[in-house]
Amino acid sequence: MEQSTPPVPEDEDPKYGGYSRFEIELEFVQSLANPFYLNHLASQKILNEPAFVAYLAYLRYWTRPPYIKYLNYPGPTLKHLELLQEERFRQDIISPDLAQTLAAEGVKASVDWHKGD
Repeated sequence: MEQSTPPVPEDEDPKYGGYSRFEIELEFVQSLANPFYLNHLASQKILNEPAFVAYLAYLRYWTRPPYIKYLNYPGPTLKHLELLQEERFRQDIISPDLAQTLAAEGVKASVDWHKGD
């Protein structure tokens, strides 16, 4: 079944705590770039919940235009969103060692990217 994608934000969208659905989902999907947050979600057993796994699948709309342009850190955000689609990764990220490895890879990628400046 194809997941529907939300429309691009407009001013008349309903607000939730003062924020639009677009803003809330953008904030959340960007938080997935943080491997320590992923580790926290795993430790709280949130990554085992079928509804949350379905939500992660729904969030894949961020991988396509026009949404991708709103991501501050598209590399790690989209990498982790894709990894979270896999049950094995959702189980393995509970390991602090894996979270640390992903964080180190992110730092290395950032340093390497800035070497060209």
